[in-house]
Amino acid sequence: MTEKEKSADSLKELGRALQAEEDARLSSFATPHAAATRKRPIEDSDFRSAFARDRDRILYSGGFRRYVGKTQVVYFASQFDEHITNRAIHTLQVSQIGRTLGRLLRLNPDLIEAISLGHDLGHPPFGHDGEQFMDELCHEFGLGHFQHNVHGLYYVEHVANGNRGLNLTLQVRDGMLHHDGESLHVGLAPQRGRDEAGLEEYVRLAAEGECPHRAPTTLEGCLVRLCDTVSYLGQDVEDAIRLRLVLREELPAGVRSVLGASNRDIINSFLSDIALQSQERDEIRMSGPVAAACRELRQFNYGRIYSHPEIRREKQRIRGAFRSLFEHFLREVERDSRESIIFPHYLNNRSEEYLSTTSPAAKVRDYLATMTDRYFTHVFSTLFVPRMPF
Repeated sequence: MTEKEKSADSLKELGRALQAEEDARLSSFATPHAAATRKRPIEDSDFRSAFARDRDRILYSGGFRRYVGKTQVVYFASQFDEHITNRAIHTLQVSQIGRTLGRLLRLNPDLIEAISLGHDLGHPPFGHDGEQFMDELCHEFGLGHFQHNVHGLYYVEHVANGNRGLNLTLQVRDGMLHHDGESLHVGLAPQRGRDEAGLEEYVRLAAEGECPHRAPTTLEGCLVRLCDTVSYLGQDVEDAIRLRLVLREELPAGVRSVLGASNRDIINSFLSDIALQSQERDEIRMSGPVAAACRELRQFNYGRIYSHPEIRREKQRIRGAFRSLFEHFLREVERDSRESIIFPHYLNNRSEEYLSTTSPAAKVRDYLATMTDRYFTHVFSTLFVPRMPF
């Protein structure tokens, strides 16, 4: 055995010992490193835990890189004010809040971070409006319904890494798939024991238009789901105040008295409450007053921010652009028009299996879903906006 091989073996042994120590410190309700399972087993080739390897695979994926160019709430935020939140900032904030709270509850930090970083990989450009437009088109063109959490699972299993997928653990993929949904009740308890068949059933029901109300199978997944909601509530208020869409004093009195009037205060109130309410429980809990205040804040945000005419001003134009691009590229793929940009920009980098088994409409869906806001508008402009001849 060479010195290099001896060093690698020593690091693996050290990694296993550290993981065993970490598992011993976890709450009895946490997910130990030893519980990680994958569809395709991999060799224990280095010192990282299985969930840490998932985190790193997500972190270095193309989908993670594109977060920075995708809408969180405000279209084209980074093009006029780089302080306004994009999806990359949101994702990192979910991870930070989740790790902080997970440490207090003695949950698995690697699992929390992996789910957090991967939870929005399925988002198309232009946020939830883009998701709505994609859903309309997918349903119309025989692809079932489009939900970003389901497409995120599809992305890490079938699109990422040259269609080889990221081969993430069941626990991380389950957390990504089940991160979306109502999470502002007083408590959210894991639905333990879910296997690969359970994920497949959720995907089938979602394609048929259902929104299965299922909790993640791990307590870490439940935590990320709640952190996802709370992380954007206060941040969206800060962005709206910066854009002068609302005034801080307009926040409901019940929200200000229970949670505070700034994102910092809202996050701190949430962390303190969850940490106290969830100690030694197989459930992530908020107190009644905090849960009620969060619901009131979300209602305020929907009424004053998400539906604000200045934010939604371009919504119908973007809807039309989605349709134009979808129909255009569908024709190009069906004709096998190799001069179309969908080939050098996307299809030429796909595997033979993907190309032979994926329908033209699904190829177009997958291409559009990878786009950032800026790339989407660049492609649309290139194809449909007239240019001066000289």
